[in-house]
Amino acid sequence: MRLEGHQKRLTIFVGESDRHGHTPLATEIVQRAHRAGLAGASVSGGVEGYGASNHIHTTRILSLSDDLPIVIIIVDTHEAIQRFLPELEN
Repeated sequence: MRLEGHQKRLTIFVGESDRHGHTPLATEIVQRAHRAGLAGASVSGGVEGYGASNHIHTTRILSLSDDLPIVIIIVDTHEAIQRFLPELEN
């Protein structure tokens, strides 16, 4: 799908150990976005970050983490993103 004009970006942050059942959460979100027909989704791994736990997760060797941050970016029209948001609630 080729998009023209202004589009919206949905950015979702999860941890690499987050799961939906037995499936990595990032994989589940990308699969749902694909099934919903959204224009595109990308997953990137972070090297350092912290979230609700306020604990810093990092790839630095002295404090190597088993739960690094993962960023999922989804791009499509405003309307398509709004229709997709309820898919993230289950």
